[in-house]
Amino acid sequence: MRSFAIAALREPPFSSVRHDDTERAARESADWAQGLGLVDNGQRLDRADAAGLAGRACPQAPLEGLRLLTDLISWLFVMDDACDEDGLGNDPTRLAPAVADLMDVLDNRGRLPEPGRAAGPLAPALADLCHRIRAHRRPAVLLRFTAGMREYLLALLWEAANREHDRIPPVTEYVQLRRHTGAVYPSLTLTDLALGAFPPAARRADPGWARLESLVADLVCWCNDVFSYDKEHRVRPDAHNLITVLIQEIGDESVALRAAADRFNERLGAYLTIEHDLLVTHGDAVRPALAARRNWIRATYDWSRAAQRYA
Repeated sequence: MRSFAIAALREPPFSSVRHDDTERAARESADWAQGLGLVDNGQRLDRADAAGLAGRACPQAPLEGLRLLTDLISWLFVMDDACDEDGLGNDPTRLAPAVADLMDVLDNRGRLPEPGRAAGPLAPALADLCHRIRAHRRPAVLLRFTAGMREYLLALLWEAANREHDRIPPVTEYVQLRRHTGAVYPSLTLTDLALGAFPPAARRADPGWARLESLVADLVCWCNDVFSYDKEHRVRPDAHNLITVLIQEIGDESVALRAAADRFNERLGAYLTIEHDLLVTHGDAVRPALAARRNWIRATYDWSRAAQRYA
């Protein structure tokens, strides 16, 4: 599958760069995760290579910004593994109490729920992320982050309900909710924070900017889907992959594989067009934010090509 993905997906035409402190961020993030009890040892996180992804997404960030993004990605990998590999995401009645605990943290901007609740160490780790974001004294950033994380958690419940009923969602529904299960928006928020890349609010209200954000989410998530499909299909078939939902619609795996790659390539072309239009309209005001989004698209492609997580 990796060879198919490399051959079929258009390589993003952006520079491939990696932060010089990636290895340091990996060590410190592993210590952070183990210190908070997210993992018993670093084996899963080593294979996930959260720092490798973060280091490509914000290669020029200060170390503290790189660490914050790395820790978020590590947290997301732990949550993903709990849902996909440890069974938490198979039953909405099991997942819902954990989601409620985590949303309590978000609603209170980092206040912890009572000890011994369903989310376990995920709650204090999320609270720590919120506290560190708040320390930047940019309330709008914290609100944007918590809103994105809330959408992510609610989308996990949608996945769990589908699994409970052995339901494969239709393509249109999947595309919309996949943007949230991929946690792209909170990840972009912390990347913008790390790089100081926020465009002015008036520019963010441009419909073209909203379209661009959706395209970035699609490209990041669909790249992940194509590279991860073989592992997901081999270990335990899951409905939540672009190729799987296309198979349900098309009825042929090989045609669905090609269709998924074509969708990615079409979205990449659309991204390049909208990016050009935004630069013409808004100029240097949006250039840093666009660079951050280019980094994420390229980072996902490069990280997915090498990720042991999909081996």
